[in-house]
Amino acid sequence: MVNYSNITSNIAGLVLLVFLCVQGSFAQSQMEIRVNLAGYPKEMPKTGLILSKVELGNPKLSLKTESGLLVKELTGSKTEASWEPFPFSYSIDFSEVKDLGAYYLELENAELKSPIFNIGAYPAWQEDVVSFIRTQRCGFNPLTEKECHQMDGLSFFGLFPDSTKVDARGGWHDAGDQLKYLITSSNTAARLLMTFQMNPEKFMDHVDDRGLEGSNGLPDILDEAKWGLEWILKLHPGPNELFHQVADDRDHRGFKLPHEDNADYGWGANNFRPVYFATGKPQGLSEYKSEATGIGNLAGRSAATLALGYQVFISFEGYQSFAQECLKAAMELYKMGKEKEGFQQGNSFSAPYRYEENTWADDMEWAAAELFKITKEKFLLEDARRYASIIKEWSWMERDSANHYEMYPYVNMGHYALWQVGKEEDKKLMIEYFEHNLDRIQERSKSNPYGVGHLFIWCSNNLAAAVSTQAMLYEEMTGSKKYRPLLIDHMNWLLGLNPWGTSMITGLPENADFPVDVHMPFWKLLNISVKGSLVDGPLWSSIHDQMLGIEISEEDEYDHLQPDHVKYMDDWKDYSTNEPTLDGSAELLMILTFLNNE
Repeated sequence: MVNYSNITSNIAGLVLLVFLCVQGSFAQSQMEIRVNLAGYPKEMPKTGLILSKVELGNPKLSLKTESGLLVKELTGSKTEASWEPFPFSYSIDFSEVKDLGAYYLELENAELKSPIFNIGAYPAWQEDVVSFIRTQRCGFNPLTEKECHQMDGLSFFGLFPDSTKVDARGGWHDAGDQLKYLITSSNTAARLLMTFQMNPEKFMDHVDDRGLEGSNGLPDILDEAKWGLEWILKLHPGPNELFHQVADDRDHRGFKLPHEDNADYGWGANNFRPVYFATGKPQGLSEYKSEATGIGNLAGRSAATLALGYQVFISFEGYQSFAQECLKAAMELYKMGKEKEGFQQGNSFSAPYRYEENTWADDMEWAAAELFKITKEKFLLEDARRYASIIKEWSWMERDSANHYEMYPYVNMGHYALWQVGKEEDKKLMIEYFEHNLDRIQERSKSNPYGVGHLFIWCSNNLAAAVSTQAMLYEEMTGSKKYRPLLIDHMNWLLGLNPWGTSMITGLPENADFPVDVHMPFWKLLNISVKGSLVDGPLWSSIHDQMLGIEISEEDEYDHLQPDHVKYMDDWKDYSTNEPTLDGSAELLMILTFLNNE
């Protein structure tokens, strides 16, 4: 039987394409081609997307080499879902092409080409991520080559009277501001250590321990991890002591270089800053109070990180005593977490925004499993199982929305650590938990043409990276590649296959569209763009429109591409979508290193 509807559709599409070709620039505004600007590893799925304001029928495309040689003729397939301002979307699949090289897609009869992309392993961009994290150092900053925040700080809510001097120098600034959080820094240090454990041969030694050029016999990723571990040790000055935050949102006084901090907490500008003690109770020095039920999240995650520090540094000549110090502190912090199970959130002062973490059993599970690897103490394995049975599959992945950092970290590394050390029944259960999460994301991904299922809440790019990371870990745990499409779709999203056609990582890929006008003092004050940082990412408009103090400094370059319900701005005044973050960048490390392996 002849399908006349298909013939009619194809003729209409051809006529339309000819019309658009004649119109020239009109064609560019009516249609867009989206690809992963970095490209596609050889063995990964390879897809692109045509966005169109008019129906195209069955659009024909050519996959060509960078020099213009035809490789394969393709046909776009209309997707079930689409986003405004392009009511029609057509997926393109060229997964079977595996020859290494540079390519582009060309839409026939429309003079429309995609950006050039590669097929093959990703470059070693994990090194760029480590370099960005290095520029976030507090104390001696290797980018400015200046000392900052040498008066950190004065204790509050601690075992001693308020305003008692303590040493909380060091660590990392959290984002474009200069606060320091154990909540995010502990996870950042852990990701550095775990990524090195997985692929130790992938990391170079180009800087010394101060972050300045010159090798010191330690891979740069471990120099950075050690910087984070040393700060955690400072925040744990005694067996029953743990501080969790330095400074608060009084920091937000416009852009300033770290060594020229104009924030005044009551002792003059660029002077003492508050250091908050983890009490397990609600805190706040002004109107806004955090919530708290214990300290298990902070103590557990810090203990897991220090245990990882022991595992890594014990094998390096000259670092054995440091490794032992990490292990001793890890055991003390784990004990503190068991005594005060629950969560402690971040603190704010003059605005309602804070880190709202309210999970903790995953962190204690993580700590117990990492410590069991070292000590082989049976009670730790039993503890890990108990904590796993509390958290189970609970994750932001199970939700249709979540508060800011509510279920953090975004991948349950406790389940992965227990899978590493547990018996067969433990392994099976941890796999089921991960699978349950990924199935939920996969189901949600069907509702949009980009194949992504993460939430567009604050720091949404962290969530996209977390989906890819969890899919990667699932593959290691099972040998199954069933979630590879999900893995690559979320990396595609971060690397240009999104409504705006831009990468979400500063400076990467080179010669592509990436965030430039970021909410970062080094950019605004020194005109320095730091490569390798993940920006916060797109927000649901319902959230973006309610954010306090957001203005746009110039005309939105993506205005003609903005969906109605999701917004992203490459503008330094939009701190909610365009601010580089410490832990968000660390979220990229494992997955970028994995994609560099192919």
